[in-house]
Amino acid sequence: MTYRSKVAVVYLLGFFLDLINMFIASVAFPAIAHTFNATPSALAWVSNGYIAGLTLVIPFSTVLTRRIGPKRVILLSLLLFSATSVAAGLSSSLGSLIAWRVLQGVGGGLLIPVGQALTWQQYNPHERARLSSAVMLVALLAPACSPAIGGVLVQMLSWRWIFFATLPVAVVTFMLASLWLKHEMPPMKATRLLNLPLLMNPLLRFSMLVYLCVPGMFIGVNVTGMFYLQNEANMTPAETGMLMLPWSLASFMAITATGRYFNRIGPRPLIVTGCLLQALGILLLLNVNSATTALLPTVAFVLMGAGGSLCSSTAQSSAFLTTRREEMPDASALWNLNRQLSFFAGALLLAQMLNLAQIYLTPLAAWHGMFIFAAGITLLPVLYAFRLNNKQVLTQLRQENS
Repeated sequence: MTYRSKVAVVYLLGFFLDLINMFIASVAFPAIAHTFNATPSALAWVSNGYIAGLTLVIPFSTVLTRRIGPKRVILLSLLLFSATSVAAGLSSSLGSLIAWRVLQGVGGGLLIPVGQALTWQQYNPHERARLSSAVMLVALLAPACSPAIGGVLVQMLSWRWIFFATLPVAVVTFMLASLWLKHEMPPMKATRLLNLPLLMNPLLRFSMLVYLCVPGMFIGVNVTGMFYLQNEANMTPAETGMLMLPWSLASFMAITATGRYFNRIGPRPLIVTGCLLQALGILLLLNVNSATTALLPTVAFVLMGAGGSLCSSTAQSSAFLTTRREEMPDASALWNLNRQLSFFAGALLLAQMLNLAQIYLTPLAAWHGMFIFAAGITLLPVLYAFRLNNKQVLTQLRQENS
């Protein structure tokens, strides 16, 4: 195995850890709420706390990397992640659980941007689209297995085991990083936490907007929707977790389609199609209730999987298309900061929207209003997609492939 392949494996395992913790917790929210007598808005901070830790530490990742090297940062983050996973599972109160989740997020927030920058630096620009496909396949695998496994763990053991379940992967990743990664010190010095002028790149800027409005909204719908599906539709934790399986199948098809057609048609048609599909899937949840069969929520998650992954895989393929190798650490920090902000904002925004709606509307109408709002935000990138110079992107792709 080549060195760059080893670097990619370590990064992809770390990315898998991050996504597991993003998705596995939501299926246990009703059980956690019962243990701590917590409201849905309070429980949202179990996810928001993790995402907040991820977000807050990302601007410091490039500074630490240039001071102690990427290998040491990755090992440090994995140690912190593992220790806080155990602490979160042993929490005796909601407050302590949220606090440990924040620190767990700090570990993940150091791991992902440093690993991504180190990996992308090993590949030439025309090779990064294929690397993005591997990243998106991992982004597909984690949501596919973690909620289903989490639902089974909650029903058979306890919600605490959803935090213990990530430890084996963390230990394996730590061992591989120790054995495989070279201790290298970046040659350039850090002069600022965030290189904001990189946002002048229209592809990076547009891709970041897509993540805010599409994957971010799905995370919000997934976090809050577990209460809706388990309380309003009387679905079990395992049944709601299993909805991510058809979501993942549709996501796989969408990722495959992106890899096949991105270089042919460019990002615009893929983004427009993806936004429309996810918005339709969210709106289908309006019709889910205790009288409907499992088919309707399954179709809704299929549409959200296909649409969301069309958008996220296209955004991932577009974001660094024109980024130079020496700019990758800073561009990676910006990209991951935006990614975590999108997940944090999606869950927080929809939880607060639901709380506000419940003041003036019936509980069912409040849920419906939240879903309509989420569908509307999902469609926002469609307006900006037509301002993107799609022909210029296609021309650049052809030049790199020639």
